[in-house]
Amino acid sequence: MKARIVAESLEPGVRVVDVARRHDVVAHQLSLWRRQVREGILALPFETMSGQSESGDAEPAFVPLAIAAEPSEAVSVLAPPLPATVSSVLTLEIGPDVVMRVPGDVPVERVAALVRAMRGTA
Repeated sequence: MKARIVAESLEPGVRVVDVARRHDVVAHQLSLWRRQVREGILALPFETMSGQSESGDAEPAFVPLAIAAEPSEAVSVLAPPLPATVSSVLTLEIGPDVVMRVPGDVPVERVAALVRAMRGTA
């Protein structure tokens, strides 16, 4: 409903206040919705935008695509894992009375197996 009202208010020659009055909406609320559409906060379905393109056609169209050059060196998105130190300890509390302390250099798979085993007996 909101999208249809906004799309109607975007038609050429239409006044926002007239559309708002017709749909029993306050004009400043409709203006807020229109601003949200312009800022990309509120999306309108394609059907509501028919006739809204600058060229006047309602057909879908391709938009230009720009491909950026590859960076000269690989960029890592993830930070490298920190090496486990001898003093690092993982403490797991399983239930109110079971606490398991595992040294930081134990492989994750082994810790997962220990947790599964503890859940079975806890």
